[in-house]
Amino acid sequence: MTVPDIVPDLKLALPQLRGRLLTNERLAPLTWFRVGGPAQALFMPEDEDDLAYLLANLPRDIPVTIIGLGSNLIVRDGGVPGVVIRLGRGFNEVKVEPDNRVRAGTAVPDLRVAKAAQEAGVAGLAFMRGIPGAVGGALRMNGGAYGTETKDVLIEARGVDRAGHVRVIAHADMHFGYRHCGVPDDVVFTQALFQGRPGEPAAIAAEMEKITASREATQPVKSRTGGSTFKNPLPHRAWQLIDAAGCRGLIVGGAQVSELHCNFLINLGNATAADIEALGEEVRRRVREQNGIELEWEIKRIGINL
Repeated sequence: MTVPDIVPDLKLALPQLRGRLLTNERLAPLTWFRVGGPAQALFMPEDEDDLAYLLANLPRDIPVTIIGLGSNLIVRDGGVPGVVIRLGRGFNEVKVEPDNRVRAGTAVPDLRVAKAAQEAGVAGLAFMRGIPGAVGGALRMNGGAYGTETKDVLIEARGVDRAGHVRVIAHADMHFGYRHCGVPDDVVFTQALFQGRPGEPAAIAAEMEKITASREATQPVKSRTGGSTFKNPLPHRAWQLIDAAGCRGLIVGGAQVSELHCNFLINLGNATAADIEALGEEVRRRVREQNGIELEWEIKRIGINL
């Protein structure tokens, strides 16, 4: 399917843009599944001011989609219309502040936040070692692992709304829920401030090593996969429902339900985005048929189908 090239017009209309603006750019290499079509336009802002300039001046009829490290994302095979924003170097700083606080840009991998805190003797953020992806996704999804969620350590977030206004968002205004935050989807998070507590670097490192070992033993971390596919329909666990419905190892096209952890889907090497999404929907159907529970996607799906 041919889509119009909107980049030349955008460059003319937004002459002060400093970040990279690319046309018809492949998104598959930017996702952990390594599938999906291109972005009609991909923008990588230089910094927060550059991002705000784009959002303030971009015509309102052009859709905006934000992606992070692509760990919890399926890009559909038809690609993503409008402007896809991916934050990079200008949002990649993490620093430890007084009172056991850690400030991180939203392009910082969660692992780096945990590591920076550990080296500074700040406890309470080691759980982030177990969250794939970056800080922006952890904010948007209230990411959590091993008994702790982002909401438990966040003081405030910072972001830019669709009108280009920079906003500081207090914890109470994040409206966190299970794998959810209530901030409007058109707000692009740019920074987070986390609260830790005093700790011993060696003890925190040991905790992180334990999390690493647990992930490697129980999750297909070396495969082309995403994070957990479905939210846990509490008090149930999604993987147990999927297993009970006979879906462990199930294959559709080039996609498979992981044998190791059946709340993970795997690209066996030649899967399309349609294969992965169809496999997920088949899992949902079988679980619904088995016990009447409707699994809800945790992985974000964007773009259009071919």
